[in-house]
Amino acid sequence: MGKGKGPPWLVSDDLWLQVEPLLPVRPRRSRNPGRLPLDDRKCLQGILFVLHTGIQWEWLPQELGFGSGMTCWRRLRDWHEAGVWDRLHQVLLTELHRGGKLDWSRAVIDGSHRQARRGGPGTGPSPVDRARPGSKHHVITDSHGTPPAITLTGGNRHDVTQLLPLLDAIPHIRGRTGRPRHRPRQLFADRGYDYDKYRRLLWKRGIKPVITRRGVPHGSGLGTVRWVVERTNAWIHGFRRLRIRWDIRDDIHEAFLKLACCVITYRRVRALC
Repeated sequence: MGKGKGPPWLVSDDLWLQVEPLLPVRPRRSRNPGRLPLDDRKCLQGILFVLHTGIQWEWLPQELGFGSGMTCWRRLRDWHEAGVWDRLHQVLLTELHRGGKLDWSRAVIDGSHRQARRGGPGTGPSPVDRARPGSKHHVITDSHGTPPAITLTGGNRHDVTQLLPLLDAIPHIRGRTGRPRHRPRQLFADRGYDYDKYRRLLWKRGIKPVITRRGVPHGSGLGTVRWVVERTNAWIHGFRRLRIRWDIRDDIHEAFLKLACCVITYRRVRALC
């Protein structure tokens, strides 16, 4: 924690002004309303506390005032199902694009493997971890490391299978004069994406592929461009909840992934805009 800064799970007023309009409205009960539901802002801070610390839901400290772990888990599930994180991410990307801080000249793509200690339907035998269950986080970034899209697959899925789904997952970003942007001019990738089929598909979309060829000695120079996606992977896995997958349910783990991208994008907005 930096000097003069609060804990990273505290939601600032300006962030809450962007999040609150996106939350679904809970129906009011006319008879026997019971206890009032916990404040949404407190629940969001509880979710962020779990994301940053990696603590188990049932161990969420009650003295923090964030409610029970089960309450925060339900809000995370419901908000993810309602598409809150996707819309929040699009709002933050729009703010970056409006300020001219989102670079569409090139994008960088990569995948990283994470252990899945408790298994789950969206896991697979890892080819790099003695066939233990694992998951892959596939991310695409702009030239500054801002992630416009992220996907989740089993640990046995090849990186190249998520090339087109990641491009399709980039939202249409408004904020400046002209048509909404959603397509980079160039795409940089490592040898795992070296397939002529996908090169042709990228050209058809108007995207120039810059992909390292297999069998070429190291030192191609693409590392001077691709390092930003490695840094973004480090940012994502800096959240302790995402270093190892403990969630059995795919939707909960994916919700944490998308929330982490929102947090990273919000930090970029605060720093650049």
